[in-house]
Amino acid sequence: MDWGTELWDQFEVLERHTQWGLDLLDRYVKFVKERTEVEQAYAKQLRNLVKKYLPKRPAKDDPESKFSQHQSFVQILQEVNDFAGQRELVAENLSVRVCLELAKYSQEMKQERKMHFQEGRRAQQQLESGFKQLENSKRKFERDCREAEKAAQTAERLDQDINATKADVEKAKQQAHLRSHMAEESKNEYAAQLQRFNRDQAHFYFSQMPQIFDKLQDMDERRATHLGAGYGLLSEAELQVVPIIAKCLEGMKVAADAVDAKHDSQVLIELHKSGFARPGDVEFEDFSQPMNRAPSDSSLGTPSDGRPELRGPGRSRAKRWPFSKKNKTVVTEDFSHLPPEQQRKRLQHQLEERNRELQKEVDQREALKKMKDVYEKTPQMGDPASLEPRITETLNNIERLKLDVQKYEAWLAEAESRVLSNRGNSLGRHVRPPDPPASAPPDGSSNNNASQDNKESSEEPPSEESQDTPIYTEFDEDFEEEPASPIGHCVAIYHFEGSSEGTISMAEGEDLSLMEEDKGDGWTRVRRKQGGEGYVPTSYLRVTLN
Repeated sequence: MDWGTELWDQFEVLERHTQWGLDLLDRYVKFVKERTEVEQAYAKQLRNLVKKYLPKRPAKDDPESKFSQHQSFVQILQEVNDFAGQRELVAENLSVRVCLELAKYSQEMKQERKMHFQEGRRAQQQLESGFKQLENSKRKFERDCREAEKAAQTAERLDQDINATKADVEKAKQQAHLRSHMAEESKNEYAAQLQRFNRDQAHFYFSQMPQIFDKLQDMDERRATHLGAGYGLLSEAELQVVPIIAKCLEGMKVAADAVDAKHDSQVLIELHKSGFARPGDVEFEDFSQPMNRAPSDSSLGTPSDGRPELRGPGRSRAKRWPFSKKNKTVVTEDFSHLPPEQQRKRLQHQLEERNRELQKEVDQREALKKMKDVYEKTPQMGDPASLEPRITETLNNIERLKLDVQKYEAWLAEAESRVLSNRGNSLGRHVRPPDPPASAPPDGSSNNNASQDNKESSEEPPSEESQDTPIYTEFDEDFEEEPASPIGHCVAIYHFEGSSEGTISMAEGEDLSLMEEDKGDGWTRVRRKQGGEGYVPTSYLRVTLN
């Protein structure tokens, strides 16, 4: 069934229906456009929300980043950010594949529809013009017939009238003959016009208009098919991002499962363990006898050097830690303002940093030496003297870093001895109760002298032997660091083929050990489980720090 056969007389109906179809197409385009704006606004709000709650400080400067619950929250924020990216992708696909393409197609359909209806109206106008010509010829034939009949009646009346002259009778007969001839010509013209109109009308209703209606039907069906495909693009754009969104949701679930309360408790201990020994019992101070009293050497008021603090009548009583107010601390280079355990960790971290910098400078010195040798053997490649300033600067940096390493190693050794000493004292107090004082403490003068002697002895310069023997031995050219321990783990999101020097290949989904974070150049150093280290693109990894 087609429109040309079944709807041959419904020109106005087809005109309204095709216009309705184009209006529906435009409404759908407008709907998708507004849907795209909603998706873009949603993605923007999600990104702003993630940006608001992401940590402001770098992970290495934020102690809270070591807690698994904090790491999981950051991972959830990252997954939400990736989810927002997928919503932006949906908006982009809808905008390009639906809005732009369907809007362009709608304009093409409007032009085609306009052309078909203009052709139909021209055919209608031609048929109406032929019908008007037919009506004119019909009226002329009717008028000529009446005139001929009237002229014949007049001639017959004069012929019977005895008073009429012969000339009048002849004239009336000639007039009747003329009118009869004119009527005959009008009849022939009307018959020819009628035949021509019937032929044109048959062509109009059986050929011309059915063809136009069939073209309109084909156009409308193509429009409906294209619109249906546009409806499908709406769901297809969503289905394309479903796997990535599923990964985002799975990542959120993994982050939720990664929260480890025991681990966080241990992290809190490692972050804030002071290393101080627990306070001993408070001794009984007998105020019934005038005497100088000093606190127990096991109490928290005892100075770090082990000498008891004098508290005579003129001295104020020291408050017991942790109940005393904390004074404002002055940050020192050896971190002596920190508790022993924290001092040891900070010193160890600084020592590792200095060793890495030292190794970097040593490698640079070797590279400059090799470059200098090349310049000396091949002068056209460069001037060897131009490398001297850089070599000198590198040697100075090496010497400076060696001194720093010696300094931090000495401080670290002292800090570790204090930590071990405090642990021993704390364990000793748990084994047996503190012994009562055997005698009263010495008087203030003797104690002051002893303190002064200790102070002078502590300020004596080190022996010549200790000055000549550095703690950090010579750095020879074959220096190699111990294999570094991983600082975290990571998972390869994509496959990477390490073809250039220094890189390493990895497969999608492979678990790797994180050896060195991204320094800002977009590369991260990792270690594979089956062996081998190298650099891979940071954007190809999902990183979790220890």
